[in-house]
Amino acid sequence: MKIGFVSLGCSKNLVDTEMMIGYYKSRNYEIVSDPADAEVIVINTCGFIESAKQEAIDTILEMADYKNHNCEKLIVTGCLVERYLEELKAELPEVDLFIPIRDYDKIFDVLDYHNRVISTGNNFAYLRIADGCSNNCTYCAIPKIRGPLLSRELDDIVKEAKELETQGYKELILIAQDTSRYGLDLYGEPRLVELLTELCKLDFKWIRFLYTYPEMISDELIDFVKENKKVCRYFDMPIQHISDPVLKRMGRKGNSESIRSVIAKIKAAMPDAILRTSLIVGFPGESEDDFNALKEFVRETKFNRLGVFRYSMEDGTPAVKLDGHMDEAIKQERYEAIMEIQQEISEDFNNTLINKKLTCIIDEVTDDGEYYVTRSYMDVPDIDGLVFVKRTSEHKVGEFIDVVVNEAAEYDLIGTEL
Repeated sequence: MKIGFVSLGCSKNLVDTEMMIGYYKSRNYEIVSDPADAEVIVINTCGFIESAKQEAIDTILEMADYKNHNCEKLIVTGCLVERYLEELKAELPEVDLFIPIRDYDKIFDVLDYHNRVISTGNNFAYLRIADGCSNNCTYCAIPKIRGPLLSRELDDIVKEAKELETQGYKELILIAQDTSRYGLDLYGEPRLVELLTELCKLDFKWIRFLYTYPEMISDELIDFVKENKKVCRYFDMPIQHISDPVLKRMGRKGNSESIRSVIAKIKAAMPDAILRTSLIVGFPGESEDDFNALKEFVRETKFNRLGVFRYSMEDGTPAVKLDGHMDEAIKQERYEAIMEIQQEISEDFNNTLINKKLTCIIDEVTDDGEYYVTRSYMDVPDIDGLVFVKRTSEHKVGEFIDVVVNEAAEYDLIGTEL
């Protein structure tokens, strides 16, 4: 039987999809990439924010059209199903089976990290070190969808990393809802540095970790990144805001002082470190003064990478009951104001890279065959910018090449191979 998969949402969701593919492939099902060829289509949905929900519904309806052709069964799983199982059953009769996350252990004999089929190509692989989250920020539905923090055993993670090493991957990307609290539930204390220490013994050129909360970025972690060349000098810390009243209403653990302090420590230790953050604008009760403070903070901090979300009211979260909800138009205005500031910061930063040498990993070749699409240590796949390199010699996807930057745009670079 031929099975096709559609994975929506974040990289954590993608790992679930890769495990599903591995399960079916090991049982001799044929995995197809074109839904027109599939007899069964499995959609792994995201249900985190309103736009993700809409994308999931649109995709389900799009895939349902294939039931008029070759497709016999349409299966939908993932976060959206976990949140809205009964509503989806009532409203989408086109779907033959809904599988919420709570039933994953009933679908498979074993949901096996060691039987994944990596779908990201030969260049990098995600390594999920934990699932769930216990931070309980007031705006976030993840704890309701995925449950509390559930770290994997350190030895099991290292075992999977060794398998990825054997398969030839050179870039390893550690992911979780909160990597900085890895191990807290299992060992009573965070063990991210210990895990990184073990992973650095393996044959990866780059190791990076994402989603570290600022209050959990310790001096030990900063020093470790500084001293270990395999670990990319890239700190992804979702601060969400800088105004203390807003942070308090968000249920965040840190405050403006602790956020500024950790940023200063990273910059002092590693001036070449890349700082990425995500922000939420339009949160209930965000005053003009709060927003102006956020704008000024973005200007002065000059994050290398920055994403902005407009606050989305999520069912069942405490923030829904807060006062001070605002119109979508105001959220959009604030979103655009932050992005305008960041666009200038990003362009200025990229211009400083002209004539600089970068080591880049090849992700793919452009359709016309003229350029390699690459990334430096400063860029996370599918999130950050790209480095387009004129193709003058033959290389494979996953190889590293040295590049000199010739041109800079707002988010991407153009260079030539050295």
